Amino acid sequence: MTAPQGALGPPRRDTIHGQYVRLEPLDDERHGAQLWRATEGHDRIWDYLGYGPWGNETAFRSWVGERARLDDPLAFAVVDQKSNEAVGVVTLMRIDVANGCVETGHIFFSPRLQKTPGATEAIYLQARLVFDDLKYRRFEWKCDMGNGPSQAAAKRFGFTHEGVFRQHMIIKGRNRDTAWFAMMDHEWPVRKAAFDRWLAADNFDTEGRQKKGLAAHRMDVETELAG
Repeated sequence: MTAPQGALGPPRRDTIHGQYVRLEPLDDERHGAQLWRATEGHDRIWDYLGYGPWGNETAFRSWVGERARLDDPLAFAVVDQKSNEAVGVVTLMRIDVANGCVETGHIFFSPRLQKTPGATEAIYLQARLVFDDLKYRRFEWKCDMGNGPSQAAAKRFGFTHEGVFRQHMIIKGRNRDTAWFAMMDHEWPVRKAAFDRWLAADNFDTEGRQKKGLAAHRMDVETELAG
């Protein structure tokens, strides 16, 4: 077994470009009003998060401003490339440079982003930054055990379920059991190849529907490598 490769440092506040979306360092002046419009009235978005919903735009944007100043979690707005509007947020958190480990979290996608190629690409752009640019060893995903869609998303993206921390947190006055998932650096090449194939324009029909799912592409890559 080769020695672990050292991580190159913490993530920076740089814009990360994709074909469907880009990740911009969160900024209230740039993104606050757009995120409010995208999420207003969709209170279910906040069911499994420790904050929200907010009663008005002023309160929401005050929170956005506070989050934007933090280095950990380091928040990015997910900006649609066509409309140039922010439609969601992702963060990198629990940043552990010494051990090359970081978690994606505090994710909220507006209905405009949910179940679109851009939603998948937002996670791909994070993973590419973590493994290709920063040379981290481990990329984590944690979620409420009650949040079935989040667990399904983690598995779809190629994170492996590692266990459950029972009564791990108190969220909005209730116990939260937390499901832990992770992806490793040696697993990333297969995951990356599958993401690239899934995100390719020829994987979608004229109405924007996928022709082959991400998991199926991952199986194809694994089969090809096995030889």
